[in-house]
Amino acid sequence: MADQGASGDRASGPPRHPVGVTSSTRRLAGSRRAAPIVVAEPTAPRWLTNLAGVSWRLLVVTAAIALVFYATSRVQLLFISLFLALVFTAVLRPAVELFARVMPRPLATALGLLGGVLILLGMLTYVGVSVAGQWSKLSDQFASGIQDIIDFLEDGSPFRVTSDQINQWIENGRTWVEEHASELASEAAAGAGSVVEVLTALALATFCAVFFLTSGRQMWEWFLAQLPLSARRSWSVAGAAGWYTFSGYTRGILIIAFTDGLLAFILLSIIGVPLAAPLAVLVLIGAFIPLVGAPAAMVIAMIVALAANGPVQAAIVGIGIALIGQFEGHVLQPLVMGKQVALHPVVIAVVVLGGTLTAGILGAVIAVPLVAVAWTVFSRLREPEPELEPGDVREPYEAYQGDEE
Repeated sequence: MADQGASGDRASGPPRHPVGVTSSTRRLAGSRRAAPIVVAEPTAPRWLTNLAGVSWRLLVVTAAIALVFYATSRVQLLFISLFLALVFTAVLRPAVELFARVMPRPLATALGLLGGVLILLGMLTYVGVSVAGQWSKLSDQFASGIQDIIDFLEDGSPFRVTSDQINQWIENGRTWVEEHASELASEAAAGAGSVVEVLTALALATFCAVFFLTSGRQMWEWFLAQLPLSARRSWSVAGAAGWYTFSGYTRGILIIAFTDGLLAFILLSIIGVPLAAPLAVLVLIGAFIPLVGAPAAMVIAMIVALAANGPVQAAIVGIGIALIGQFEGHVLQPLVMGKQVALHPVVIAVVVLGGTLTAGILGAVIAVPLVAVAWTVFSRLREPEPELEPGDVREPYEAYQGDEE
């Protein structure tokens, strides 16, 4: 019975372990079974992580810009009116400030606006009178010039164009006009509607400019007072920098436009090109499109000189175009603009093209000042970075060769 009890105790006790397994080994095995199993997950390379971060930020910025463009397109007339109001304010503000020293500010504002309107109407009146005075002479010159061009195409041109071909081209043009008369009429009606929109925009711009000139500072201070205290300084700095750049660009481009128009008028008058005053005004308007506007208008003057006076005068006008362009780019732009518009000519060309593709002629006119203001505000608000050392800047190929060595 004792043996059976002993055997029963052994049977009910802890099981026997194999030989060579100690208590420490058993504790280690138990601890291994209790520890959680950690599986190492593969991590993305650092360059891919950085690229992903930059990509989604760029997507957010692009979406914000697209939203601004969409909202602007929905209220395009209002945007144009406010833009013109800011232009009028930037141009007339120096005169209003001068008048305000000796008279009440509302009267100074009215006098400044009246002076600007009188200058514009006087210029348009002079252009109209010059066109009316030269119209009969101009028609004779154009008839003679066009005949000279036809004679050159028939005899002196290497293409050997015959009069029958020229007459056929004229007949094809007349036929095209007759076939598309309804479309041209609808375009003319749409143009009449555009004239109404332009007059509405001018009226609203003048109305807003009156208040900007009279109490613009008080309006800006009221706007800043509505912001949180922590954001007022940043907005104040951004507003001051943006207005400094916008007003400087507007006044500068106006001075450059008048200078280009005056030089074109002197050049065309000396050469004897008809309609010198209207062509000079066309150059003045074209100068508001940087880099390409004034040269494009002068090309029209070349065509007029070719039709009226012949190829020699047209070539002289072309040389004058080049000289005026060089004078504008190397003398007027640095002297008038200074550091107020710190944009590289390559950036200006890209911005003008982008504005043209986005909103036509209007986009080409307003793209440069908007980008200049945005860049100035960004430059003033960003944190300063350390300056580059001379040895830090290398050409890409040189940098690659250095890495290989």
